[in-house]
Amino acid sequence: MKHHFEQAFAQCPLVAILRGITPEDAVAVGDALVEVGFRIIEVPLNSPDPLASINSLARHFAGTGVVIGAGTVLDRIRVAHVAEAGGSLIIAPSCNPEVIAEAAARNLVAVPGIATPTEAFTALAFGAAALKLFPAEAASPAVLKAMLAVLPVGTRILPVGGVTAEGMSAWQMAGAAGFGLGSALYRPGLSVAEVRANAARFIAASRGD
Repeated sequence: MKHHFEQAFAQCPLVAILRGITPEDAVAVGDALVEVGFRIIEVPLNSPDPLASINSLARHFAGTGVVIGAGTVLDRIRVAHVAEAGGSLIIAPSCNPEVIAEAAARNLVAVPGIATPTEAFTALAFGAAALKLFPAEAASPAVLKAMLAVLPVGTRILPVGGVTAEGMSAWQMAGAAGFGLGSALYRPGLSVAEVRANAARFIAASRGD
């Protein structure tokens, strides 16, 4: 599982957050994202029937190297549910050591939310593969740079929340390893073509094009 995540992250360090996606739309939207270069897809657990969407995506992309996971994972029971649905990535808005440890015990990749250096060190101690700086609107590139100055070399931090294609370069210069992209990429009501266009803009911006 972790090897697959590392490969996907190396190819494209952008996480597509499909909050509000339905099982009926999940595969079509997933295909559009993967067509333009995304390799990591998150379905938040406060979406409609999220485990069904995760299962559909996991089966559809099996063997392709695309990583499917869940967001808003708040407790150990939900980690188990995601694993049973076929998800391999556990993302949370908070730093809950029990969630991180349960993910590690199941050989799943954990990316917990952090807002302070204390939370960041705690998450790393329990086995987080990367850290989600959330909400990024409450931080800044300067805050990210300061955190990275004291965290272990190689720590990966992904700003999430309010990230736009235009604002990515400032975060990257401060040391952002990647990003989680939500409503600026996907939100209920957008057509597949609109999601594909948004995805292409984010891919281009992440590469400095």
